[in-house]
Amino acid sequence: MTQVRYREYMPSGVERTSTSDSVFRKLRSAILSGELQQGSLHSIYEFAEKYEVSRTPVREAVLRLADTGMVVIERNRGFRIRGLTVDDVRAVFEFRLVLETTSSSYAAQHASPSVVERLVENLLAMPDAISAEDTETFTRLDREFHDEIIATIDNSRVRRELAGLRAATQSMGVTTMGRTPRLREIYSEHQPIVKAIVEGDPLGAARAMTKHLVHSGCVIMSEVAERTGETLPPNWPDFLLPPLLGHRQTEAEV
Repeated sequence: MTQVRYREYMPSGVERTSTSDSVFRKLRSAILSGELQQGSLHSIYEFAEKYEVSRTPVREAVLRLADTGMVVIERNRGFRIRGLTVDDVRAVFEFRLVLETTSSSYAAQHASPSVVERLVENLLAMPDAISAEDTETFTRLDREFHDEIIATIDNSRVRRELAGLRAATQSMGVTTMGRTPRLREIYSEHQPIVKAIVEGDPLGAARAMTKHLVHSGCVIMSEVAERTGETLPPNWPDFLLPPLLGHRQTEAEV
């Protein structure tokens, strides 16, 4: 316990971040597996003891889980396990569709040559990560890809919102993102987005980003539905597509 108290007051930034990430993954996995039952109440101190870490990284991990909707923080009581529902995934991806379809279209018109070059380099690095089954590197490349596109819109609020949404997405896709076939799908879905941005095709970029996000959302919603027994939203997200793209797409386009 002495060591725990010492670490709480004297953590390095890098060490604390690494520990927080580790605790986050453990808690997320325990929630998704059902080990931590829906509705159960827990304390920060409980998991600090269990994982033999200070309370600080546990608190940070719980705050991240609260952002995804997986837990609810109850003042002076701890945090309650909420789990993850299909509706949670739907809400996150609808928000991402609005933000990222617009930003990809904007990037096709306004991205600087250096941004375009970084997007191409990012795309070219993905096959090596897939071949090596290096999910950590691939996840970083995927995050940088989307961040680079959204950054073309000089709006810090939008960037912060998307960062939170992407963190939630990665939390939700805890198993799918680790599968090599899914990594190959993501890579193949990124290719037409980059192609459209390189060619200065805003509608093509918007369509390619929409297809990518719709597919990702459907994959994760299906995974969650398998665990919860929920039904998937019918014809999702048809109601969003005309406003996003300016016309109703055909089934082949989506």
